[in-house]
Amino acid sequence: MTTKSRERLYGAGIRIAQEQAARARKEADRLACDAWNRRMLGYKGPAQPSPLLGDALNAGYYYLEVRCLGCDTNQTVALDIIRRPKTTPIHELERYMRCQDCSRLRGHPYKRSALVALRETKISAAHPASIWWPDDR
Repeated sequence: MTTKSRERLYGAGIRIAQEQAARARKEADRLACDAWNRRMLGYKGPAQPSPLLGDALNAGYYYLEVRCLGCDTNQTVALDIIRRPKTTPIHELERYMRCQDCSRLRGHPYKRSALVALRETKISAAHPASIWWPDDR
């Protein structure tokens, strides 16, 4: 005489609950990143508090758009190749950003940049740079 295993009795319910929790975490991360993007694009900051690096990747934002204050160009940085813990807030990455063109021109690392927004795609002709203010067009 045998009985049903606990895996058979509770396994499906546990898996469903785990999937629902993962979806809820992803949705919460997306909402936090959207709120940060709206604050950054609408008011140009403040960058603090910002979502964590792992939260941005979980929400599907794989790029960070950065504006160089020297040459006034926008560039994207891939978040999945950054060598920082996933618990690092996005605003702490600002101090490490440097423009290659300005650094080459000046002969030393030029680190004056401003965070613009989190993006799902790179800047391209189909996906242009974000606009901070309506008159920046």
